[in-house]
Amino acid sequence: MRTSRIRTITAAAAAATATLALTLTLTAAGGSTAATGGNGGTDGATPRAMVHRTAPPHGGSPTVKPTSKTTSKPDFSTRFHALKAITGKAAAADVRACDGQEMSYSVLHRFPKQNGEHLLITAKNTDSKPCWVTSYPSVMLGDSVNVLPHSDKDAPGGNTRITVQPGGKVYSAVALFSGNVNTHTSEEFSVAMRDQTGDTGPAVEQTSFGSDGTPSKFTWTEASVLNWNTAKPYDF
Repeated sequence: MRTSRIRTITAAAAAATATLALTLTLTAAGGSTAATGGNGGTDGATPRAMVHRTAPPHGGSPTVKPTSKTTSKPDFSTRFHALKAITGKAAAADVRACDGQEMSYSVLHRFPKQNGEHLLITAKNTDSKPCWVTSYPSVMLGDSVNVLPHSDKDAPGGNTRITVQPGGKVYSAVALFSGNVNTHTSEEFSVAMRDQTGDTGPAVEQTSFGSDGTPSKFTWTEASVLNWNTAKPYDF
């Protein structure tokens, strides 16, 4: 009976010891359940989902460190300008060169037989999409098969691309110089677009008109062409 009694007491003590150890373990791992609210955290403390518990190396209470949940605010201004720049480049890349078929031309003979006599060429984009022009137009006067040279008195900037919006206009001019010999007279000429490599698109036959709206003959010994521009040349 003594042996049985000792075994019974020993078993009960062992069970009590195990229960105490389990309680201590739970207390060390999760804290006191009595202080925990129904929302999963202690009253006034950081919620459990926001808490990181670090166990000490030699026992004792774990260290509680609130996790940092700061979020950096995106710089919308920088992103907007970057996107705008990319969009602008893509839009510029989509604009094609004007080949002349989308253009409606008109030619005005200005200052006949006077200083500054010239043919004002106006090109209007009649297409629904923008296109760009550069350099100067290819022009042949009358029955000549020679393309007029670029004027050496023109302002620089012939390599610049000028975007012509639908309904927009650009201008060029043929400067006319008359002498006493080798003069030519006509009211007709052809005009074509040139690209940056100098290649010429389809030519269009044109008639020059005076300020009164009637065909106007012009005379020249020498002639040259100005670059395309958004403003009328010789507009004085």
